[in-house]
Amino acid sequence: MVIAKRMEPLVAGSSIIRKLFEEGKEMAKKVGAENVYDYSLGNPSVPAPDAVKSSIIKILDTEDPLFVHGYMSNSGYEEVRQAVADNLNERFQWQYKMEDIIMTVGAASGINDILNLFLDSGDEVVVFAPFFGEYRNYVITAGGVLKAVPADTETFQINIDGLDAVITEKTKLIIVNNPNNPTGQTIDRDMLIKILDRCKKQNIVVILDECFLEFLDEPNRYEMSDLRGEYPNLLIIKAFTKIFSMPGLRLGYAISSNQDILEEMSWKLQQWNVSVPAQMAGVAALEKPKEYIRQTREYVSGQREYMRNIMKMMGYVVFASKANYLFFKGRPGLEKEALEAGFLIRDCQNYEGLSEGFYRIAVRGEADNRAFLQAVQELEQREG
Repeated sequence: MVIAKRMEPLVAGSSIIRKLFEEGKEMAKKVGAENVYDYSLGNPSVPAPDAVKSSIIKILDTEDPLFVHGYMSNSGYEEVRQAVADNLNERFQWQYKMEDIIMTVGAASGINDILNLFLDSGDEVVVFAPFFGEYRNYVITAGGVLKAVPADTETFQINIDGLDAVITEKTKLIIVNNPNNPTGQTIDRDMLIKILDRCKKQNIVVILDECFLEFLDEPNRYEMSDLRGEYPNLLIIKAFTKIFSMPGLRLGYAISSNQDILEEMSWKLQQWNVSVPAQMAGVAALEKPKEYIRQTREYVSGQREYMRNIMKMMGYVVFASKANYLFFKGRPGLEKEALEAGFLIRDCQNYEGLSEGFYRIAVRGEADNRAFLQAVQELEQREG
């Protein structure tokens, strides 16, 4: 069977990830799953809040099964949206309303929904290279054309002049990922405001993907939600997936001051969008989030800097990531050697603007990280 022509680049772009999965499965068969360490994906390094597990058990044990397994409002339950608003207001002293928020199936689904809402065939979407590979897939399936601002492969900081050069009269949206995936680099508020000002003047919608923002030591320095009233063209995407260690439950949300956009989104979202257990787990995660977030942030930051320092001493160029992963430059072929040693790492050469030798690794638990560093050191000694 021949797939649609428009799907061919999407399939080709995800082939490396699929290959990693298959290679990992084959390696697990040979040496045992306990001897294979997946550093290619950002799976949780700490457990989700205890309240998440308790809430799911309670829902299944006590709620009417017709409610638990039934359809729900596209925008998300009012209780959940209000809990998100209350949490943001308490932590950042903002003035959110339930109506400012729509629940989505993770951050990725929210971005996909927005693109499908706004794009006509041939409309352009601008991103900053390197970028999360699924952005391209979402743009293509929505009928758009993706344009990338070239990457500065020395610093991976945004070049505002590069943005001006890429914007055309066909530009409909811009996606900004802060911190960036795969580099972990941050964009400061002043730069974000410059981007928003340019886009507001040209009637361009800005999608600000903040799903990794909570890993920053001072997320308030980068938060833009307090400016949402000044920029009705701004849509902010957040997720429970990362900081609350809930990737399998798929729960995120979109924020905007533009009620017209949110109303349109609620109608255009896939029918019966987010599951009941996922939304109730989100409410539970927000019951006492401050201490959990603080502990998770400190743990991930400590392990990340430990790994970064050791890898720098080995001679790798390791960038100062602020997320729950590290981005570094090493010799070509390292991913194959690591796989033979039982470690899957993300080869980033298929990211826009990156070449052979760039890699991303997740920050995992302390014991796994020590095993990984020891394996890499042995590979370097063998190579040297």
